[in-house]
Amino acid sequence: MDIRSSLDGLKSLLGTDATAPATVQQPKSGATPGGSALGADSATLSSAGSEVSQTASDSSVRMDKVVEIQSALAAGSYHISASAVASKVVDSMLASQS
Repeated sequence: MDIRSSLDGLKSLLGTDATAPATVQQPKSGATPGGSALGADSATLSSAGSEVSQTASDSSVRMDKVVEIQSALAAGSYHISASAVASKVVDSMLASQS
């Protein structure tokens, strides 16, 4: 399986633009190349992570449903068929290739 087609499938599931470049955060001006200065650490998101972050702030996300699922996960009462998940992923990836 080609990893790029998998990322494109993930992007289509998330409803994000497949051609959007990832943004890279530059280290602060006080950072040293060796990373020994306090506060010199920085973190960046991959393009998929950036897109997930942007999608999470989208107003079309049903937060009541998200909270309900998070509660069920925390309680250990959320169960879903693995075959149902696999089927939806495959269907989405096949639909995006058409």
